[in-house]
Amino acid sequence: MRNNTKETGKKGEEIAFAYLKNKGYRIRERNYRCPFGEIDIIALDGEAVVFVEVKSRKSDDFGDPEAAVDTRKQAKLSRAALNYINEHNLNDRNARFDVVAVSFFKEVDRVRLIKDAFDLTS
Repeated sequence: MRNNTKETGKKGEEIAFAYLKNKGYRIRERNYRCPFGEIDIIALDGEAVVFVEVKSRKSDDFGDPEAAVDTRKQAKLSRAALNYINEHNLNDRNARFDVVAVSFFKEVDRVRLIKDAFDLTS
């Protein structure tokens, strides 16, 4: 089961990567890891630094994919994003958090971009 979940996540990230590039996002990094966690995709949208969380689902048993980005996950992403900003001296840039939700359980794969999905949290 766990391996199947990993495969779904990897497939979702590939779809999200292509989707964001098509939307004009300039990808800086994928699967950024630091002591505070992982960020799936870091990109530039205009001059803004965008931290993207990708969530994929093969069924709607647990709700929409984006529902998995709860307050705990938001706090973890916020800490990792602050680490990235400090590491790369990007304190002068606007930053935001986007979520890409990928659903594989409809007749056609569905991708939704939720821009500015949440604010920096502690």
